[in-house]
Amino acid sequence: MLATGRSGRIETVEILCKTFVRQHVYHYHVTSADMTDREFTPFKERTPLDDARNRLREHVGAHDRVEHVPFDDADGRVVASTITAEANVPHYPRAAMDGYAVRAEDTFGASDRSPVVLRSTDEQVEHRTARQVHTGSELPEGADAVVMIEHVEEVGGEVELFQPVGEGENVGPIGEDVKQGQTLYEPGQQLRPSDLGLLKSVGLTEVPVFERPTVSVIPTGEELVQSDPEPGEIIETNGLTVSRLVERWGGEATYNDIVTDDEQLLTEAIEEALSHDIVVTTGGSSVGKRDLLPEVVSDIGEVIVHGVGIKPGHPVALGVVEDTPILILPGYPVSCLINAVQFLRPALAWAVGTTPEPFPTVTARLDEKIYSEPGLRSFARVQLHERDGEDVATSVRASGAGVLSSVALSDGWVVVPESREGLDGGETVTVHRWE
Repeated sequence: MLATGRSGRIETVEILCKTFVRQHVYHYHVTSADMTDREFTPFKERTPLDDARNRLREHVGAHDRVEHVPFDDADGRVVASTITAEANVPHYPRAAMDGYAVRAEDTFGASDRSPVVLRSTDEQVEHRTARQVHTGSELPEGADAVVMIEHVEEVGGEVELFQPVGEGENVGPIGEDVKQGQTLYEPGQQLRPSDLGLLKSVGLTEVPVFERPTVSVIPTGEELVQSDPEPGEIIETNGLTVSRLVERWGGEATYNDIVTDDEQLLTEAIEEALSHDIVVTTGGSSVGKRDLLPEVVSDIGEVIVHGVGIKPGHPVALGVVEDTPILILPGYPVSCLINAVQFLRPALAWAVGTTPEPFPTVTARLDEKIYSEPGLRSFARVQLHERDGEDVATSVRASGAGVLSSVALSDGWVVVPESREGLDGGETVTVHRWE
């Protein structure tokens, strides 16, 4: 029996709407013009996310363009050829501790009750002498060990040793860190700040790296403007966001002017961008009247995926034109960003012959239930806070894939797998951090 009364009617409508949505996968923005001027059809299929990513992977080849950059500009770059050490590090035997350099044989028998007494010197170390050294300083000629400062007392030009040392003890030999000719990095290694320090230490001034993959970002939509929107107009943000993500993810972005919803203009914009390694469009990816891009790409190339089993962001399309991968991202900001993370980020890594680093994660307790649709992989935005000494994840209360603040104000996201109909409050989850 259906519920009665105002609240009952609302509940009934919600149930009917949810049932309808689950049975009919329609475009997220439908107007009367869509229904009148163009037959509005659902996606024939939603490709599972992993399958869609694998299809894209087949069309993203690693380029072979190499450049040599100063090591201090190489952070995050991908090594293009084998790098070997040009020098030993250290290039001299060095003291590994503050203390006194000695000949090990002169320290035998030293103890707290019966210290060995040596003569202090500022010259080379000879029999029965000791010279003060500091961590990292060159081991004086004649010495073969260092007694730690804690086990030494100098009085009136004499050095009392309270502990013996063996030959080589507390000494860093030549090449202890890196040996000359040693292989340091192979092609495909992404350099980190610590790597740059190592490269500098062995005397390198330039590093062979792959050029950054180039990405042409084309925002589309007749409603978009860059500023001062009139009623019915929207400020363009997707192209800007994606362009900056490209730069952060190791690529070089060209942020193009807005292209209106016109097949000829869209075709020309894509064809002019094919000199780039990857072309990304934003908006016009679904099946409505103004969603022209899948058809445009199909006319001049091939659409390999249209519709992916994720939420938000299922109206994404992937294609290829003249061997250049085309990523057709949805126009709603959250959908656009989620798909950029899932497809563009790995594509940039593949383009230089590597794989993307995983996002940082943190384990947290879910504050309350997160709802999702079975069969779709959902990405729920959450905020993190501490409660009673543990991390707690709270769902960002914003509905719809067009609410950009649900990303900007979140700390990360929780993945709800296709097999689950949501996650329960109190459940321990993995939060993927944006940064």
